[in-house]
Amino acid sequence: MAIDDRARKAIEASDTDELVRIVDGYAESREWDTLVELRRRCDEAVTRGKQLWGVSEYVRYRLALDAPAQWAGPVVCEGPSRFTLGPLPEVAASTKTWAELEPYLAPTPERTMVADERVCRGEDLSSIEVDIPVLELPLCLQEWEPAYRLATYWPDRVECLPPPRPSPRLETLDEDAAKVVDDPESVDALLGIVEHWVNSSNGRAQAACVEGDVRGAVAALGVSRAGIEQVSPTEALAWLAWAAADGGAHARRRGAAAGRFAAWWAAHALVGLEWPVDPDQLGEEIGRLRWYLWTDGSPDTGWILQVAVESPAEGLAWALSAVDAE
Repeated sequence: MAIDDRARKAIEASDTDELVRIVDGYAESREWDTLVELRRRCDEAVTRGKQLWGVSEYVRYRLALDAPAQWAGPVVCEGPSRFTLGPLPEVAASTKTWAELEPYLAPTPERTMVADERVCRGEDLSSIEVDIPVLELPLCLQEWEPAYRLATYWPDRVECLPPPRPSPRLETLDEDAAKVVDDPESVDALLGIVEHWVNSSNGRAQAACVEGDVRGAVAALGVSRAGIEQVSPTEALAWLAWAAADGGAHARRRGAAAGRFAAWWAAHALVGLEWPVDPDQLGEEIGRLRWYLWTDGSPDTGWILQVAVESPAEGLAWALSAVDAE
């Protein structure tokens, strides 16, 4: 379907604000073929020096989010998107099922990521064949996994609230109660949960491993008073996955599937298993650890992740603190 004169004039004027309004109008009236044609015109204009690549990306986003699968699938499989609110496999998977999308997904890494995203939403896809493995995770949720925090996408924003945060009473910690030990693999895996908060936003993060208990691990981060509450492995993994998936204050969202992977990766490093892991064995091993959420009493503003873990069998404990804010 041909675009109208208003759209043609906006393209020639490089009027991105007007073009975004036009895209929104076409999406609201479900004129998907016209949106595809508008994007083609914008891409052609880019070759003539017009700065309309952002509009083209926005069209991809709206097609992935709002259009039926026959339009959404192909734009998802074009490759990574740089300027959308989140990865397009998650965007499409947030509004469409695997059965709807699969016929229109080319054998690309994005197809695999759509499957992983739908698994996070509870679909059992263990019977499908993956052309290009990406995350090396089972295509069904395990009994020991949490209900992952899922994003809701809108035309202009994405929302994904953190799990409920406890508020235990603060107690004084002994900063000399534990000895810091060198455990780069597990510490790096914990910091990897929030690396995008640090590298692409305003965040800061630190982690430590100690010989001792959870209080010694938290104290090793320079915290003198903390409230510490034991939680189930499932609750702790939900927090890790949420933080790894979320973009923090300014970073781009990485997606629920990436969050699930980061939580599994951190867990496998803490228990010392080889990757890829056996899911049942990982579930058993993390069940032998003691998991905690903690707080140093700072206000609940911005994005906060404060998690700690004990391994009674090894006499080791780890603590992670990450904060990001506008």
